[in-house]
This record gives sequence, structure tokens and C-alpha cells, in this order.
Amino acid sequence: MIRVWARYAVMGFVISIVLLPIYWMIAASLKTNKEITQDATLYPHAPTFDNFTRLFAAKDFGQFLMNSIVVTSVSVLLALICGSLGAYAIARFRLPFGLDQHIGLSLLVMRIVPPVVILIPVFLFMLRLNLIDTWLGLIITYTAFNITYCVWMMESFFREIPVDLEEAAMVDGDSRFGAFRRIVLPVAAPGMVATAIFAIIVTFNEFMFALVLTSTPRAMTMPRGTATLIGRIDTDWASMSAAGVIGALPIVIFAFFVQRHLVRGLTLGAIK
Repeated sequence: MIRVWARYAVMGFVISIVLLPIYWMIAASLKTNKEITQDATLYPHAPTFDNFTRLFAAKDFGQFLMNSIVVTSVSVLLALICGSLGAYAIARFRLPFGLDQHIGLSLLVMRIVPPVVILIPVFLFMLRLNLIDTWLGLIITYTAFNITYCVWMMESFFREIPVDLEEAAMVDGDSRFGAFRRIVLPVAAPGMVATAIFAIIVTFNEFMFALVLTSTPRAMTMPRGTATLIGRIDTDWASMSAAGVIGALPIVIFAFFVQRHLVRGLTLGAIK
């Protein structure tokens, strides 16, 4: 009995640590700046939704949120399409010197390199293409980074799918691409969903490239737009908390609807 209660106590402590920042952000979004910075109350004594209203009425947050949703959706979709094709080629075709066994991991080098290292080349490249402060510039940048991650993730999922399924479809007259589209992709759908969730979270919350490649509300993403609430003299903590709550909702809603596929996707490539 003591071990059971100790286990519950540890679980409750861990859950409290995880949920405390979320509670603090939600509570701060319902307070005034005076209540946050001077009174330092543990909960809002006079809850108000003025912070949320002010974000959309005077801070262009609606535009920031739309920019993030469009850029994230398009870039992740393109990365999934290109990454799935690349991962399938690596999983099914043999390359000289056994490169097919290592190329997927090698692609992660781009993700290992700190973004600040290649920030200037990316900026100059987008400047030459006249894509600074545009959706397209961000989409190209995020797609390039997400493709490597998608290839690495999807490769293991495709290797777990029996080749016999594709060969049976091709014996019946289907083409290689037709077998890939009709047989392989539906089976690997949970893995694609898991990959998409991680790619969406990383892209939606990316700040550094958005900071350098955007300068006006027409292209600023949600993290970049939230940073504009930090002034030279003071910081609008209440509005920033409200922005954090609103910015987290699309990811939470998306993960809620695909959580079943996420669990299946995480275990698809791990079990022989």
C-alpha cells in the first residue's frame, strides 16, 4: 500500500511540475499587468478577457496567427510529400557501398547544425530571390529543414512494411508509384501523422528564421509577432500570456484529433 501511495505521490508531483507553467500562463492571461507585476497574485482576482480582445483589435495578432497556420501547413505538407518519396526510395532501393543504410541518418546533419550558423546564407539567398518578408520565403526555408526530418522518420516506417504487398499489387498490373500510393501510404499513415505532428510543433514555434526573414505583420509568424509585445521601456506581460494561450490552441486541437494515430505511429517503426 505504501508503494502504491508513493507512486501516486511521485506521479502527482511530476504532473504538477508539468502543468504549473501552463496554469501560470492561463492565469496571467486573465490578469492585468498591474496584477502580474505588482500584486503577484497566484490567481486572477478579477478575471478579464481584455487581453485577448486587445491582441486582435490593436496588436495584429489575427494576422500573425494566420501567417503561422498558412506557413506551417504548406511547409509541412510539402515536406511530407517530398520526404515520403525520398524515404521510400531509401527503404526500397539499394545504393552502392550500402549508402542506403546511412543516408537517412546523414540527412539529420542539417538539423544538428545550429540554425544561427546558416542564418546569414539563408538570409542572403532569400534577399537575392526577393523573398524577404513573404510567406514563400518562410515556406521554402521551413520545407528544406523539415524534409530531412521527414525522410529520417519515414524511412523506418517504410522498412517495416512488407515488400510482398507492393509486389502483389504490381503483379496485378499496378505501377511502382501506384503501389506506393494505394498500398504503402495508407499502411504508413500513422507514421506520417506522427512525423507531421513533430514537424508542425517545430515549425509553428520556430522563431529565429522568422525574426530574420520577416519585418512586417503581413508575414510575421505568431512567435515573431508575440516578440513585438516586448517594448524598450516595458513589456505587456498580460498580452504575451494571452498570445501564448491562443498560440498553443491550434497544436493542442490538432494533437487531440490525431492522438490515436500518434500512438500507433510512434510504435510502428519500433516493433519487428
